[in-house]
Amino acid sequence: MELSFLPLVSALWLGILTSVNPCPLASNIAAVSFIMKRIDRSSVVLSSGFSYTLGRMTCYTVLGVLLTSSLLAIPQTAQFLQKHINQVLGPVLLFTGLFLLGLIKVPVTSFSLSDRVNSRMADTGVMSSFPLGVLFALSFCPASAAIFFGSLLPLSLKHSSPVLFPAVYGIGTGLPVIAFAFFISFGAKNIGLLFKKVTAVEYWIRKATGIIFILIGIYYIMVHIFYLQIL
Repeated sequence: MELSFLPLVSALWLGILTSVNPCPLASNIAAVSFIMKRIDRSSVVLSSGFSYTLGRMTCYTVLGVLLTSSLLAIPQTAQFLQKHINQVLGPVLLFTGLFLLGLIKVPVTSFSLSDRVNSRMADTGVMSSFPLGVLFALSFCPASAAIFFGSLLPLSLKHSSPVLFPAVYGIGTGLPVIAFAFFISFGAKNIGLLFKKVTAVEYWIRKATGIIFILIGIYYIMVHIFYLQIL
């Protein structure tokens, strides 16, 4: 199976977009706070950042394998997707774009660790960063749920890749933590100010991505559902 470079970049971008969205960003801030408890040892900080990201990547990969493989394993579903995946992608991308612009609200409960649990995990060192990444990856809020189930999974189904795309997406969701762990370990200052800048940039990134999703969704609908020749 051959995969072009652009879909993989899209999966990575979706992961990064998820990571800087307010709700997932809050969990990443909690992760950074957890990592900073070992700030006296730069090697531990960096190792914790990579371990946390590996936990997120593993969680999303397992979910991707379970969901995508189960759908492709059903002959009727696999045949439908092979024939109509482009028709399905149009409305899905349109819906996801409207959600990213805040025009559609999806009630999804979020999850957070208590300070007591966070403190206990901090005492166990690098090894606890991995399960922390898994737990935070499972804490789907509306933004991450819409992006993962509404964009990443259809992308995996379209390319019949239940492992690679979720794994790349998982890496993208953990990149900010790795970046902050790097800054912390090398003595970067004003981490709080940097978080505020990321939050400000996220607003415009989310809006731009939402508009792009809507335009692509409309294009897919017009071409693959209404069979209009645009280009």
